[in-house]
Amino acid sequence: MLVTLIPLFDDNLNIGAYSLFVQKQNVFLNPSLLGTGRFDGAARVEGLEVIQSMGIESLSSDRDVFVSVSNMSVFSELSEQCDAPHERLVLLMDPSVKPEPMYIERLASLKQQGYKLAMRKLQVAEFEAYREILKLVDYVFLNHKKIDINKAKIYFTKLYPHIKLCAVGVDNQEEFASLKESGGYQLYEGDFYRIPVNRDEHEVAPLKVNYIELLNIVNNNNFELTKAADIIGRDTALTISLLRMVNRMAINSEITSIRHAAAMLGQKELKKWITTAVVGELCADKPNEITRLSLLRARFAENLAGVFGMAGQASELFLMGLFSVLDVILDKPMEEALSMVHVSKQIRDVLVEGKGELSRPYQFILQYEIANWQEVSRQMILEDIDMTTLYDAYIQTLVWYRKLTLGR
Repeated sequence: MLVTLIPLFDDNLNIGAYSLFVQKQNVFLNPSLLGTGRFDGAARVEGLEVIQSMGIESLSSDRDVFVSVSNMSVFSELSEQCDAPHERLVLLMDPSVKPEPMYIERLASLKQQGYKLAMRKLQVAEFEAYREILKLVDYVFLNHKKIDINKAKIYFTKLYPHIKLCAVGVDNQEEFASLKESGGYQLYEGDFYRIPVNRDEHEVAPLKVNYIELLNIVNNNNFELTKAADIIGRDTALTISLLRMVNRMAINSEITSIRHAAAMLGQKELKKWITTAVVGELCADKPNEITRLSLLRARFAENLAGVFGMAGQASELFLMGLFSVLDVILDKPMEEALSMVHVSKQIRDVLVEGKGELSRPYQFILQYEIANWQEVSRQMILEDIDMTTLYDAYIQTLVWYRKLTLGR
């Protein structure tokens, strides 16, 4: 199946929750799904299957996960499908769940079992009809472009003060700032966090210049270990991270210096560690999701190298994904941001102009991460990508990220 996670942020750009988007099959290869066949297996919740198979901690270590349920699957035995803690799961409904006694009773039962509830795509005109369901709901997703948040805030504060309002479709930083100032929303979903802030003559902080210099060194063939080690030594966080990793590898060896630690790793492993660790440090003043997005894109692209017939370019695909948010990290246009690092012409072409051979996997990843399943399905047919192979590539990416960030 197709799976991706989409973040929701709070006012401080901390992750408030994740929405898990799932599609079971490729509709272009299964035309029956457009007819009555779409109800096959409708009593099961695909998102719960994913959580059960890989564990909720691999998806989100400490945040709620929104899982879509239909008007049919909401009546299924959810506990039998997934044994994750109920309080970590938010069942996300749409208006196909009607404000009728059988639904209201079922939702009340799920609340008693510890599940949280959320409603999306509810129109203003439907609010009154859904009064009994809204009494049970913990979150409501609102299209901020169609809602007067000041009126909505008064309405929900008066009648449903327990509900958290989530703004969807927040496209840029200006919209986020305006919505935040209004004070009505608790969570925000959209592309705004990965759109660079437009700043005139934005200077790159001195510490970030060190990180960029380090990236430039290791992206040269046969770079000098000692030169890289000396730059690492200028930064306490990188030094501690390097020593911790090397100490785990060399239990019976005493590390005498940063140069010694670099030599213990060797050129290949040091380059791999630097490219991931440095991106984390570059993103220190950004939402945590930027680091996550950069690393997930990098690893996912690397995992898809063989799928796109680019097995020999796996390392280049990794760097392409890693640097795909460099404009956001440095608050500069992508062309200017990439001029500060040594990358191949192929990477520059795809990230600046959206062209070249690498654009095929890159555009695919961009559509995948926003759950544009129709476009993903189309490209899967064009590229002859197997559903199981794609699923495994993404799940392995999530597991790798968890091990990288949590050490397990």
